[in-house]
Amino acid sequence: MVSSRIWHACEGARQIERVEALSGTPRVVFRREEEVRTFLPHARVVRSELRDVPGAFPRVADAKGVHPSQHYALRALGQERVAGRDADRLLFQPRDAWRFGYQIWVDRVSGLVVKMQTLDGEGRLLEQAAFSELNLDVPADLSRIEQMMEDLQGYRLVKVPLQRTTAEAQGWTMGKAVAGFVSQGCYRKDVMAMASGPLLQCIYSDGLATLSVFVEPFDAARHAASVRSASMGATQVVGRQVHKTAWVTAVGEVPARTLQRFIESVRRKDE
Repeated sequence: MVSSRIWHACEGARQIERVEALSGTPRVVFRREEEVRTFLPHARVVRSELRDVPGAFPRVADAKGVHPSQHYALRALGQERVAGRDADRLLFQPRDAWRFGYQIWVDRVSGLVVKMQTLDGEGRLLEQAAFSELNLDVPADLSRIEQMMEDLQGYRLVKVPLQRTTAEAQGWTMGKAVAGFVSQGCYRKDVMAMASGPLLQCIYSDGLATLSVFVEPFDAARHAASVRSASMGATQVVGRQVHKTAWVTAVGEVPARTLQRFIESVRRKDE
């Protein structure tokens, strides 16, 4: 179990968010439009990076080109109260074994998702996220949160370069691995800790589930020759060497076989 305290303020089209971890390693994450800053008090470091964050809170824009109804059957399960608010309970049952199922509780007034459960193919609970306390329509305090985000005194700012690109532009092709998962963009990251070369991240979504495929230069000191896999709740991780020069890691809240299929679809353009 992990817990966080979240602030989200909007003024017109502007919005800012602050997420403070209340368990585990101390950290505070700020998001202002596309910029995300992660404060790590123990290391006295602030990591700054850009991420695509479409939509206006509490509504989130649909992923591009996806059709969830083709891959999930929707069923209404009545109403329940979550964090003191009336919510509609919905079940999204997957139509195949390539994705997990979901139970989602939606606030009847705002449309905000107030609780979500991820279920495996047998309907067993893998992971749950929910609000324990929720205050909406309070006076916006965007400027105060923004001041906290800009207060870097005593911290070292580390910017993570991010370049929008395509897999093809980086010398790779990503085949159609699993029906319903549509590319949401690819990014090249020049990570300082990776002296062997840049990291390519390609993101896919079916409208509910999201996964990332990372391609990086193979490093014998860090990567094993065999397949690696790990599981934590709904999140699965699979990695293995692809081609003689690259290591591919797939991460997402989907079954491990889905990640394996994505890795198998990665090819060098010159192959």
